[in-house]
Parts: sequence; C-alpha cells; structure tokens
Amino acid sequence: VQLVESGGGLVQPGGSLRLSCAASGFTFSSYTMSWYRQAPGKERELVARITSAGGSTNYADSVKGRFTISRDNAKNTVYLQMNSLKPEDKAVYYCNGQWFPRDYWGQGTQVTVSS
Repeated sequence: VQLVESGGGLVQPGGSLRLSCAASGFTFSSYTMSWYRQAPGKERELVARITSAGGSTNYADSVKGRFTISRDNAKNTVYLQMNSLKPEDKAVYYCNGQWFPRDYWGQGTQVTVSS
C-alpha cells in the first residue's frame, strides 16, 4: 500500500497550490479519502474529506470556500486545490485513506505560505 503526496512547496500569501495523492496497493474507489495537516507544535487536524464515489465532501471551517477536495477514481488520485492561502495554512499535509478498519497514511508534503 502506498499513498504518495506531491505538489507542496513555498507560496506567497494569497497564492494557490494543488496537492495530489497517488494511491496504489488497495481498492482506491472503495475508500473515503481525506487530507489532514499538522503545523509545528500542533495536533494533526482534518482539512477535507471526500467519500468513495465523490458524492459528498466536508471541510474544516478554516478552509471552507478556499480549498476544494476532489478525486479521480480512474487515476487512483485525490487532489486538494488550495486557493487564497494564508500563513496559517503552513503545515505538513497528509493524505489518508479509510475503509474501516483499514486506515492508510502518506508521508506528507510540506506547504509553506510566506512572503
């Protein structure tokens, strides 16, 4: 099983990034996929979640209206489009796949928002 995140980097406040998470080794289309983030000194928090068929999404209040989660089950990939980035969005972003009781994590990608 692998979840490989990409797309992180350094961006100025107000900028955009698109994170990708490529999955392999499991039946991706059966899994609820999520993005979490963890800032230095803080607990890991849920950013966005999308159900297996993509019919339902939910977001942390702090990112609503700025971030969009989507998935392409044909490509075994989940995305996080991040717009209007703020310095407080700086964190390591992790991809997660869940289908109880299975729970898989990627290694994370760093997002830094700074001028």
